[in-house]
Amino acid sequence: MVDPWRNFPTRKWDWYFHDFPITAVDIGVSTHAHFDHDALHRLDAHVLLDRLIGTYRFGDVTLTGIADKHATDSSAAVYDFKRIIRHFDGIDIEPPNNPRSWDHCLILIETGGLRILAWGDNRHNPPDQIWDALGQIDILLLPVDDSQHVMSFPHAESIIERLQPRVVVPHHYYIFDVTVRQSTLQSADPWVTQQGKEARWLDSPTVIYRREEIADLQARVDFFGDHVAFDKAHWHREGA
Repeated sequence: MVDPWRNFPTRKWDWYFHDFPITAVDIGVSTHAHFDHDALHRLDAHVLLDRLIGTYRFGDVTLTGIADKHATDSSAAVYDFKRIIRHFDGIDIEPPNNPRSWDHCLILIETGGLRILAWGDNRHNPPDQIWDALGQIDILLLPVDDSQHVMSFPHAESIIERLQPRVVVPHHYYIFDVTVRQSTLQSADPWVTQQGKEARWLDSPTVIYRREEIADLQARVDFFGDHVAFDKAHWHREGA
């Protein structure tokens, strides 16, 4: 499990109707210290890896954390979060002197003959040594939503063009009965629609990938939409 979320601890600015449901996993990973990515306490896990830099191996699984920086280009976003943080908090989030919470780790997962990259909130333009370390990617998990909160659509496209993954899975977008409107996130539907015949709208919260079955694909978009891998009705009724 990569980047389980929670609401902001002060409860002044909830993003979700409830915190992430308690979930049993083998390995839990957080890419950076932002509340919508770091709720490792919500996982019933054997191993927890918080902001992994380096390599963890167990059985058929290898996880590699590559240190870089959180996205800070808000020029295409619905609201200029960089300006807001500077104005109200007096904090400059631009690297290299950004606060520690704006450091970020790309997570490369190797298992089952596949190389899966959780891009998370990483910037779209890391230095060449980062791209070199990533290598060939089979499945790319990429933040996409119509608010262009983490990155603009052109930034997302530039990452896809550079990595040439076989499959792209959008994440970090608004889901009407999971994410509240004040999160400022919006749907990923418009971007997915733009992908035309390259987009596959999934009809369940589960998909199984086998290397031989995706070997000939070129950046097919697999979109989960509003499907999530937990019982939303129970989640609302029990308050997480």
